[in-house]
Amino acid sequence: MKTLNRTMKYGAFAAIAVAASVAGALAYAEKQEGGKDGAENDAIAVTRAKVSLSQAVALAEQHLNGKASRAEYERTKQGDAYEIEVVNGTKVFDVRVDAEKGVILSSAPDEADGKGGREDRDEKD
Repeated sequence: MKTLNRTMKYGAFAAIAVAASVAGALAYAEKQEGGKDGAENDAIAVTRAKVSLSQAVALAEQHLNGKASRAEYERTKQGDAYEIEVVNGTKVFDVRVDAEKGVILSSAPDEADGKGGREDRDEKD
């Protein structure tokens, strides 16, 4: 009888722990998908972009006659855009593509040459 009560007690604790974990995960997911604070995970937001990531990469590669080495989706005050790093020969360029219109917003040589670029920031983190 004692073993049965102990098993039931541990089972109840396990059920409470699982319920708390699920509740926490659901609250986190709601926040990431545009919950109370309006924040939204970029991975979710990109699904609503008119221009796909692969279309933006193809546009950037054609623009510079190069190959993309990195791409990411960004939500900013100016609007949604893709940041794409394109390699052409020995040069690297940063290209911004509008996620709604599919046009090049900017194209500039990459500044990550030891002068505080993205790679320098990543190493410090």
